[in-house]
Amino acid sequence: MVERRSGHVTLLDIARACGFSVSTVSIVLSEAPLSQNVAATTREKIRAMARKLGYHPDAFARSLRRRRSQTIAVLAYDLSDPFCVPIMRGIQSGLHRANFLPLLMDAQTQRKLFDSYLSMVLERRAEGVIVVASWVFEETNLLADIEKNHVPIVMVGRDLTGRGINSMAVDNQAGGTLAMRHLLELGHRRIAVVRGPEELFDSEPRWAGVRQAAAEAGVQFDPKLIFQLPGATDSISSFEGGLRLARQMLNSGRLFTAVLAFDDLTALGVVRGLIGAGLRVPEDCSVVGFDDVLPAVVATPGITTIRQPLTEMGLLAADWTLKAIEAQERGIDKAPQLYEAQPELVVRTSSAHPPQKSRRGRKRGERGT
Repeated sequence: MVERRSGHVTLLDIARACGFSVSTVSIVLSEAPLSQNVAATTREKIRAMARKLGYHPDAFARSLRRRRSQTIAVLAYDLSDPFCVPIMRGIQSGLHRANFLPLLMDAQTQRKLFDSYLSMVLERRAEGVIVVASWVFEETNLLADIEKNHVPIVMVGRDLTGRGINSMAVDNQAGGTLAMRHLLELGHRRIAVVRGPEELFDSEPRWAGVRQAAAEAGVQFDPKLIFQLPGATDSISSFEGGLRLARQMLNSGRLFTAVLAFDDLTALGVVRGLIGAGLRVPEDCSVVGFDDVLPAVVATPGITTIRQPLTEMGLLAADWTLKAIEAQERGIDKAPQLYEAQPELVVRTSSAHPPQKSRRGRKRGERGT
């Protein structure tokens, strides 16, 4: 057998090993119509040698011939955020079914890195772009460059239909309403709330949903039990914010029996802070989150939360991207669309009926229990 010189097995390697011409080998392995003119024994010998050598078609060379890369850029603003993981799985599953390769990139919450990746997307001729916008996502003008080059874009986790981009997000207001109603139905009336950062797209509609449910029940919030997360630099900052704000709640001297947190990581931080102060969750204080990410499922106690259908959103993002590519090939222009996923309450062990005696936060200077 002729020694192979290249790194990957090529048509030339198979031709040398079989003793046939490269053109014959190419016709057979590509299953071109002309392959029917090649003797059956020759076809089988070529295919057997290809299997023996571990040959795989050169997708790069094929993409140059067809001017199709069969790749979709999948850009996560912060892959360490548990919110991104199920979305990514959905995207990969959807693209795999269509024989498209996802090019996964993690911007690590760095704006310059995010912009650099978007530039590379154009250079590598990706056929579509899916952006997974975690809660610290910042818009970038380079998205406009992607559009100018007629590359379909789908945004997951943020509504950018106003910029002409197909988008999908959860109905945050409905989710906020579900979370608040759950605590109210359990009998809670003294509820502390941790709102999201002001600059975050999700914050205001979730807060609006919380207020709506409270108004329907005739419940008024104690202004001193309304807290807000500061601007975030990464996903772990919400956990740290929840931990810090739990201490502020306890130092406020105010009565509260439940905490409604902006998201699951914030809720986990609140639980850590309450338990660290000697409280039990949910016996002394209930805690509710939002998102239903994996840490909320495996934590002790399990976090009651509002589920976003993240995997399903990833699958739909892949489907939308592929359909946009097909529509573009046909010269069809479509108006940007928004998919607003419906949230779902998931009850776990972090929420229960309020204790008979309300938990009063410590006044400043008091020692913890």
